Amino acid sequence: MASDHSRVVSLAALAIVFVCSFCVIEALNGGFSVDLIHRDSPDSPLYNPSETPSQRIAKAVRRSINRVNHFKPASSLSPNAPVATMTSSNSGDYFMNYSIDPIFDPNRSRTYKAVACTSSQCESQDYTSCPRNETTCQYSMSYGDQSFTKGELAVDTLTLGSTTGRPVSIPKTIIGCGHNNDGTFSEQGSGIVGLGTGAVSLVSQLGSSIDGKFSYCLVPGGASGKLNFGSDAVVSGSGAVSTPFFSNDPDNFYFLTLEAMSVGSKRLELSNSSTSGGSEGNIIIDSGTTLTLLPEDFYPKFEAAVANQIDLEPTEDPSKLLSLCYNSKSVDIGAPSITAHFTGADVNLSPATTFIRVTEEVVCFAFLSEQSISIFGNLAQSDLLVGYDLVVKTVSFKPTDCTKF
Repeated sequence: MASDHSRVVSLAALAIVFVCSFCVIEALNGGFSVDLIHRDSPDSPLYNPSETPSQRIAKAVRRSINRVNHFKPASSLSPNAPVATMTSSNSGDYFMNYSIDPIFDPNRSRTYKAVACTSSQCESQDYTSCPRNETTCQYSMSYGDQSFTKGELAVDTLTLGSTTGRPVSIPKTIIGCGHNNDGTFSEQGSGIVGLGTGAVSLVSQLGSSIDGKFSYCLVPGGASGKLNFGSDAVVSGSGAVSTPFFSNDPDNFYFLTLEAMSVGSKRLELSNSSTSGGSEGNIIIDSGTTLTLLPEDFYPKFEAAVANQIDLEPTEDPSKLLSLCYNSKSVDIGAPSITAHFTGADVNLSPATTFIRVTEEVVCFAFLSEQSISIFGNLAQSDLLVGYDLVVKTVSFKPTDCTKF
């Protein structure tokens, strides 16, 4: 792209993105890594220095509750409308830099080229069309939260900032140049990078150039982390465990099978290991949701087991959103260890992230009950190197001090 202005796009680990490549991408030399900018980091375009830590936590809790809608079908939309499930650019928790004009002007890009209506790139996609009197391919995508984007399909060179200081350029990448966008998109971000399993996500289109691998390491407390691709994304060695993932309809999300949760030495089995309708997997792993949401028929006994091992009197969450809270100015409230038991992988959660401070005097359990969809959120993934292998279809976990990664 002609401009070197640094912009940010929201990271949506489980979303379809309108940035993809349908052509052969030149092989990248080994792996590469980019910075993951937490939305509450001073480097984030959403950073508000006047907000208190408790206000940021309260907003994160509300985003986690609202984000469930992004994983639900857009049932209220017209049945004839092209639909893709996608997170809005201001609902996720992490951003990454790429090079583009502040408001993208195709005329300023030497490498921008509109996709023709007669191109196979246009004809092979469900969300594209060529209205009468148009010669260039148009796209229209609607999302489960009623947001939408419409515009021109094009190819351009996407340049990602790398932690080595040497930007990584991806030529002939298909982008959606949106002319009509509405809903919950944020003016502070320039779009969405999708890391899901759908054919149009960035990782799917990078394909063999990254050996189908990416990983991330999230730092607790709102600090920025790392997103790795290719050989830099391998998760192996002592402590690494792996579990299969399943790509359920609408073919974008990473579903895992959570068999049980342990509180200390007490193992609590989930009542079933499948989602409704007989699909494989029962919980979505998502980097864009802060809290972990568990089935409403399982959560009460899980919370009770945690409460039984804490020698403090529960108190009410000031925001009335979280159900298990304690008055404590100390970071150590004597909380028990918690382990998530996925198929073939026992993942010990970091004690620093199972409870979060909502005010200067109150800490609350970072889990919630949810009726429809279970989500393994980013707090539970903190201080873990989490790797995705799209070739063998596994997600791997390795305990890691992500501040040193």
